[in-house]
Amino acid sequence: MQTRTKKLALMAVLTASALIIFIIEAQVPLPIPIPGVKLGLANAITLFALFFGKDVTEPKTTDKSAPHTTNTTKAVGTNASEFADTAKNTPTGAQTTTLTTKNALAILLCRIILGAVLIGQPIAIAFSLAGGLLGFAAQIIMKRFVTKKQIWVCGAVGAVFHNIGQILAAILLTGTTAIAAYLPILILSGIITGAITGLIAQLTLLRYNTSFLK
Repeated sequence: MQTRTKKLALMAVLTASALIIFIIEAQVPLPIPIPGVKLGLANAITLFALFFGKDVTEPKTTDKSAPHTTNTTKAVGTNASEFADTAKNTPTGAQTTTLTTKNALAILLCRIILGAVLIGQPIAIAFSLAGGLLGFAAQIIMKRFVTKKQIWVCGAVGAVFHNIGQILAAILLTGTTAIAAYLPILILSGIITGAITGLIAQLTLLRYNTSFLK
């Protein structure tokens, strides 16, 4: 199977998973009388896709204490055989399919649009896009500074900006600035729920790394 086909299949699976989680969560709202407060578990899929390929695609490094046996005087004609030997020694479980930021964004957009249509709330697309895109932008920035063991931090930051984006969209659509009064509560809930979804994505990626790159 070609790498492109594998990537498309992986993106389809992640999109379907995010949709299922989103629809289930929409049918079971939290018993909190505050608009906008929810777990947002589907965002764990977005985080997984965003970090899929960062620090999880590299096979185990060899022991640096082992003697270096590379002969720097080899002729250029031996490169083909060197590459063949490298391929033979590569772990069979090594991940070859990676997802880019654009791929993760595509998964997010498909989940937002299809999710709003499937639950019968097309007006929700505006709020979801505002929150989703702002949160995703924050996660892209945070990705540059966190490791695979700090993805939960990225999840918390993304959730906070997601809620800020939804509040801004609500203010623009309704023309009521009083809605901003919910912002402190939404920021606090975003930190908690975002950390949870981020931790789910983090543990899933670490589990994948442990299972396939031993």
